[in-house]
Amino acid sequence: MAETRAKLAEIDPVWNRICAEAEYIVKQEPLLGGLVHSSILHHPTLERALAHRFALKLASGEMSEQILREIADEAYVNDPGLGEAARADLTAVFERDPACHRYVQPLMYFKGFQAVQAYRIGHWLFGQGRFDMAYFVQMRISEQFGVDIHPAARIGKGLMIDHAHSIVVGETAVVGDNVSMLHSVTLGGTGKEEEDRHPKIGDGVLIGAGAKVLGNIKVGHCSRVAAGSVVLRDVPPCSTVAGVPAKIVGEAGCDQPSVMMDHVISGK
Repeated sequence: MAETRAKLAEIDPVWNRICAEAEYIVKQEPLLGGLVHSSILHHPTLERALAHRFALKLASGEMSEQILREIADEAYVNDPGLGEAARADLTAVFERDPACHRYVQPLMYFKGFQAVQAYRIGHWLFGQGRFDMAYFVQMRISEQFGVDIHPAARIGKGLMIDHAHSIVVGETAVVGDNVSMLHSVTLGGTGKEEEDRHPKIGDGVLIGAGAKVLGNIKVGHCSRVAAGSVVLRDVPPCSTVAGVPAKIVGEAGCDQPSVMMDHVISGK
């Protein structure tokens, strides 16, 4: 076992750490032993554990856990990028959320992380032309997690959604790498147009709670959108916008707003 663990740590340190944390949970809270074993320790890889979690959470009387598990396994086998994105998302949550003390927490308990991983499978289905199955996944994510992300939306790696309540991301939205957003964020449209109609969020952007970014506009790299703002125009890179409608109120204040998670707007 020790030799196997050493090889696993070398190949996949993230999954190795999750397994070690899971074993600690079983020792500290034996009543969770069955759940932890079925969710983590029973599986050889993070991808298999994610597929299990996806199926368990989204199964219903309309779609069995077994079918959903087969879909998820197929997605992870055919697209290694899904596992890479999951590891980046997991690390993002651990590094940016002060309430996250272990890697195992998002996988087991955080609906934002789980919703994003489920969206990624829905997005894979959409890319395969399996539109109705992708829409079904979108519906179940919305019902289970209160997160509504269109499967056609394009989202980069390292996304952290804190609390993840009432998140809406529209069909033609694009979200870059290493973005952080809080609850009640909307990346939406402004009318009934059917073409490219949703925001384009650059890398390293921080979007505060309740912010609404509407229309086919760009939020530049490493910018901050203050909580409660309504953004209707392009946001230059490395700047902070606030208000209704949002206006530029200063620079971003740091190189990586999404990592620093500083929502305070200087009065200077």
